[in-house]
Amino acid sequence: MSLRASSSSLIAALVVLVQITGAQDRGERLAWWKSAKLGIFIHWGYYAVDGIAESWSIWNGQITHAKYLEQAKGFTAERYDPMAWAELFAEAGARYAVLTSKHHDGVCLWDTRLTHLNVAEKTPAGRDLIGPYCEALRKKGLKVGLYFSLCDWSHPDYTVPFSRANGPDSMYHTDDYPHMGQEAFAPWDRFLLYYQGQVRELSERYHPDLFWFDGDWEHTAEEWRAKDLRDSILAWNPHAIINSRLQGYGDYQTPEQDPPLERLGGPWELCMTMNDNWGYRPSDTNYKSSREIIRTFIECVAGGGNLLLDIGPKPDGTIPAEQVERLKDLGRWIRAHDEAVYPTIAGLGPEYFYGPTALSADSQTVYLYLFDRPREFVALKGVKNTIRRIRLVGTDRELRWIVRDSATWNEIPGIVLITVPPDLPDPFANVLAVELESPLNLYRSSPH
Repeated sequence: MSLRASSSSLIAALVVLVQITGAQDRGERLAWWKSAKLGIFIHWGYYAVDGIAESWSIWNGQITHAKYLEQAKGFTAERYDPMAWAELFAEAGARYAVLTSKHHDGVCLWDTRLTHLNVAEKTPAGRDLIGPYCEALRKKGLKVGLYFSLCDWSHPDYTVPFSRANGPDSMYHTDDYPHMGQEAFAPWDRFLLYYQGQVRELSERYHPDLFWFDGDWEHTAEEWRAKDLRDSILAWNPHAIINSRLQGYGDYQTPEQDPPLERLGGPWELCMTMNDNWGYRPSDTNYKSSREIIRTFIECVAGGGNLLLDIGPKPDGTIPAEQVERLKDLGRWIRAHDEAVYPTIAGLGPEYFYGPTALSADSQTVYLYLFDRPREFVALKGVKNTIRRIRLVGTDRELRWIVRDSATWNEIPGIVLITVPPDLPDPFANVLAVELESPLNLYRSSPH
């Protein structure tokens, strides 16, 4: 047997360790996530020190690999308070968070045994930063997500189009890696064992509820051995959720920055920055307003998706004040309208209401979201049910309505005109709850 063949066999044996018969089916695993609606994305790494683009600043030639790694000396995490993070996320209304355990630059936020390129060994932080994050989130009742880049632009066995720092091999020769004669393996086979070993390390040490992969575009599913990795994760943790960026072997779709123009089939999550960058970049002051963020969040809820809202902590571990302010504004809005957030399901199409809508889990309440102050009334079309009452969410106010142009002899329900008071209370968005006597039954118009 050739050395290449034997190394591939070893990889297969090490990756799929046990059968995944204990794994929950996809619907059961996604149940908590689909009702969560809001998660917090956390991009934290060396790049915060100089305030440059995370990893991509190397790829785009804005900084050399050697200079990029020199940022390590400024990554202190001296004011890192994971419980304060968790409390802020809970106050914002989030039900989960996702932290970058390793970005494309290969720098690990935990004391991995497979490389010296980690914050415990290379930075003044001098410790594992993942464990305390997981512990704090769980104490606040939040689910734990870990971002992990499949590609690794610092690894000597991973091909990149730029020069790397002198002697990168030394960072990857530890007591645990390479081992079992891997020095003689083909470079890609060594890298597969490396990255999959790190995923196993994260899974067995921290038991994340969610793996958020990235970087899969650089190789095919077969090259990544994506199916084997998915099966292994579910063997290690039968309850784990995996995002879509594993070459088709994930559980939900991950559009980026802009809400989908057309409703997506199946579960999805929008990841979005607060300004123009994922990580901390003090020169980027182009922040979205709280109103914009709340509007996008509502669009995600109305489309049956989640919002994964990004923050970029400073090198010392504190969260910029502009980001804290927006998280708190979002949290205040959610608390005032929580029944119209979770648990809800995707709402009506635009032919029924000119604006976003959602349904209660039992489909007996239609939520109408108002971004602007209507003149006199809003119109709801095509609802065949008897309406029990209509109220302004977050208050005890009930609203008047009339039905125009119904044709009961032809089962045409008419148009519900809802009188909206001029003094709507919420400065960002208001919500009307249309309560029905039975689960929603919509009219579909005929040609005549």
